[in-house]
Amino acid sequence: MKEIPQISEAEHEVMKVVWKYEPISTPEIVEKVSQKIDWKPNTIQTMLVRLVRKKVLQTEKEGRAFIYTSLVKESEYVEQKSKLFLKQFFDGTLNSMVLNFIENDQLSKEDIDELKSILSERDKKKGEK
Repeated sequence: MKEIPQISEAEHEVMKVVWKYEPISTPEIVEKVSQKIDWKPNTIQTMLVRLVRKKVLQTEKEGRAFIYTSLVKESEYVEQKSKLFLKQFFDGTLNSMVLNFIENDQLSKEDIDELKSILSERDKKKGEK
């Protein structure tokens, strides 16, 4: 897996919009982010400049507008952040994390049933191969 640059929480909010709607122009990004977060357009544009500088986004001028597309897939970002989270808090093991949630009663019966269903489906798919 390629190394993904560090993305702040604020930058991640902008990236979620880009991932969902790309290719997307600056005004569209400003509009969609502003619907969720009370940021000034200049703040959002600063985030875009940072993300381009970090090589997370690329931009192309189309007429008078800049169009943004991602250079990092959302799935790659989520995978890297998930691994980092596991490493930081649970010695890199998923079992430790799940056990922590179970021991602290943070999983409802519905959550546990859903996990069982996911695991069962995965076993069936592996059996088909």
